[in-house]
Amino acid sequence: MSKQIRNIAIIAHVDHGKTTMVDQLLRQSGTFAAHEKVVDTVMDNNAIERERGITILAKNCAASWKGTHINILDTPGHADFGGEVERALSMVDGVVLLIDAQEGPMPQTRFVTKKALALGLKPIVVVNKVDKPGANPDKVVNAAFDLFDKLGATDEQLDFPVVYASGINGWSALEQGQPGEQWGPDMSALFDTVLSHVPVAGGDAAAPLQLQISALDYSTFVGRIGVGRINSGVLHAGQDVLVMHGVDGDSYKGRVNQIHQFQGLDRVQVSEAGPGEIVLINGIENVGIGETITDPAKPNPLPMLKIDEPTLTMNLGVNTSPLAGREGKFVTSRQIWDRLQKELRSNVALRVKETAEDGVFELAGRGELHLTILLEEMRREGYEMAVGKPRVVFKEIDGERCEPIELVTADIEEGHQGGVMQALGERKGELVNMEPDGRGRVRLEYRIPARGLIGFTNEFLNLTRGSGLISNIFDGYEPHRGDIGGRKNGVLISMDDGEIFTYALGKLDDRGRMFVRANDPVYEGMIVGVHNRDNDLVVNATRTKQLTNFRVSGKEDAIKITPPIDLTLEYGVEFIEDDELVEITPKSIRLRKRHLKEHERKRASRDGA
Repeated sequence: MSKQIRNIAIIAHVDHGKTTMVDQLLRQSGTFAAHEKVVDTVMDNNAIERERGITILAKNCAASWKGTHINILDTPGHADFGGEVERALSMVDGVVLLIDAQEGPMPQTRFVTKKALALGLKPIVVVNKVDKPGANPDKVVNAAFDLFDKLGATDEQLDFPVVYASGINGWSALEQGQPGEQWGPDMSALFDTVLSHVPVAGGDAAAPLQLQISALDYSTFVGRIGVGRINSGVLHAGQDVLVMHGVDGDSYKGRVNQIHQFQGLDRVQVSEAGPGEIVLINGIENVGIGETITDPAKPNPLPMLKIDEPTLTMNLGVNTSPLAGREGKFVTSRQIWDRLQKELRSNVALRVKETAEDGVFELAGRGELHLTILLEEMRREGYEMAVGKPRVVFKEIDGERCEPIELVTADIEEGHQGGVMQALGERKGELVNMEPDGRGRVRLEYRIPARGLIGFTNEFLNLTRGSGLISNIFDGYEPHRGDIGGRKNGVLISMDDGEIFTYALGKLDDRGRMFVRANDPVYEGMIVGVHNRDNDLVVNATRTKQLTNFRVSGKEDAIKITPPIDLTLEYGVEFIEDDELVEITPKSIRLRKRHLKEHERKRASRDGA
């Protein structure tokens, strides 16, 4: 009970090296045995996280350094997963803010720093990747100070310690070295800074028990597991407790079965835990995020965790296409609804409600990535669904219709600047700052309506030939900025059910780019490609070559076909218009018109007009 504890969260913009840094801290604190073979980014243990190279869920681990137990929380960098960051910060006493030595503070750096400063946490600034070509640590430290100042940091928070590090090479130092030099032998400079600057986790052991649940886990053996920090009191295995939903909410009695703590990546069972410790408890089946576990005799509840409101909605319904039910195990609206209710227990930034349309639910989340990651997880679990175009959440403020505005940062080559600025201008973006780096690249900062960014990612990658970096963050609500033009191209729509043949693809090749390959099943109303022009075109995608007994020269046997567009879930969701849907099954992503029959589409178009 008397052991020294430090609780820290590692926060940063996406791709600035948080998970790699956690790897090194675990390795150098002796967490892994010499013979253990450990994968890189060991904390990203979810299949989608590994594929995409991003962190989606905040995760706990612990390291020991000089007799001190350090609980470390690895957090996501994308603003879409801000709910995860907010929960993680509620458990810690200090934050390690990583900033890329070349890129400097980015939009998500601003987002996570603002959350940490508002909670009164004192950051340790780690200038990471200092051995990168083009690194400028001095400029980064000055930019960090300016950012803290803009976000209203206190004098104490502005007096932050700085550590220079290379997470991938596993070293850190308190002083700058010469470029190309090894600045420090290991991560001890960072560990020592944590011990000297992060307050000792503590609380009154004699006070009534107070433990707020900040994350959930599940085990097939013991059921739901609550993860949280003990603020005061002592928790014993087998103890009777009161579970309270906020200060004035419902409450019910329960019993804590087992208590575990983090040790490296493992969990060790303990008989009791005291103030400042981050624990996992089981035995309370319905425990939820934000609830307080407290003493029944002297209740001491905390307010529920505050999470930013959603800015984007999307309709999700059952798959009603002619190919429905061929690949999925879960295809009914009841199964989809139950899965969404299960997701709500741990995904605190998500909102779900039923709509007037039968079998269709409205999802609301923090962004496209937040919602599409959920759809990808459901798809892999065997669900079939159809989703509509994302829409932003409008608000009525002082009698005026307002929309969410995003702060966008784009790092591009100077040669692509004109095209990118024109595209952002067409989407009602206003330029806030433009900063050339003197090495042929320029950083643009824009404020743009969130609806103007829907579908922009693919256009941006095309404009910059894949060399541009773009990130965005919610910046507030402002009056509606007027209409924004939609997709410039129409689509090619199949007129019949059947299988697509190479012959048909050859005939359609000059009409546009296809989404389908030879032998793919198609149906009436399914979108098979992008039209070269701005109108939709109904085409015969199942056309076959007429077989006759005439012989001709063999030149027409070699049909030339442009490779199809690789249709991913993100691309589909960004591409579709209001009258279209993305059909999602475990093995396929297809695009379709909402109304499959042509006469139904014409009637809907007339009614809409």
